Amino acid sequence: MDATRADLLMRVEGMTCDGCAAAVTRTVKRLDPGAEVQVDRPAGQVAIRTDAQALAIADALTKAGYTATAMTG
Repeated sequence: MDATRADLLMRVEGMTCDGCAAAVTRTVKRLDPGAEVQVDRPAGQVAIRTDAQALAIADALTKAGYTATAMTG
């Protein structure tokens, strides 16, 4: 396992259906094919274990049409 892999929690606004959740997952996996993505659509949160940078993921999700921000804590 890569030492740079990190657990991120992001708030993602605009996920209205399971298709949106799948699109968010695909977007993250384009940046890091080995990422583990867990979408909690009702809560508007996405937990990600990834090698990618949080800002890169947020930027990619924003370009995909969602508002994504990293959550602290």
